[in-house]
Amino acid sequence: MKVDFSKFEDLNVSRETFERLVTYVDLVKRWNSKINLVSKNSLEHIWDRHILDSVQVYRCADRFDTWVDLGSGGGFPGMVCAIIAAEENPGAAFNMIESDQRKSAFLRSVARECGINCTVISKRIESVDPLAASIISARALADLRTLLSFCDRHLHTSGTALLPKGANWKKELVDAREEWNFEAEAITSLTEPQAVILKINGVSRG
Repeated sequence: MKVDFSKFEDLNVSRETFERLVTYVDLVKRWNSKINLVSKNSLEHIWDRHILDSVQVYRCADRFDTWVDLGSGGGFPGMVCAIIAAEENPGAAFNMIESDQRKSAFLRSVARECGINCTVISKRIESVDPLAASIISARALADLRTLLSFCDRHLHTSGTALLPKGANWKKELVDAREEWNFEAEAITSLTEPQAVILKINGVSRG
């Protein structure tokens, strides 16, 4: 497979990691017509819209041992983060929770072809035994109030949630604080100025 390095410098990853990401992108394109992993329009901009968007989530993480990606779907950001960690933090354990069996099969195929050691859990998030994750990520899955209920179940008490959110993120924060106590830092997205990554700690029910 011919590797296009035009996006290499934007991602701030090693050559080996980039080549794994290229393999991943190729798999997304091949599987997408069958199971609709991403929209057709965003597929044309996959490097900016999905890969770089996921890389920036990884760069927001502090030191971690266990990473849980909720509602992984096509693997953004979880699989991208696992690919980066394969070289930068090889001892970390990655779990992808995805209830759709076909998408779970896709994620396992990516892990196999990219040489990534991760676990794909084909269950609903609320039915999985608590995982005590150092990091939880979730993208385009649910409103913040719902995501915090998942974090309450699966995030270690000292862990961090990294949650990409769109232009409506301030309202989601206000709504979530009606039910939850937490600390939140909003990190402006590199790919969408109106969007942020919410870096959340200390989740407890209010």
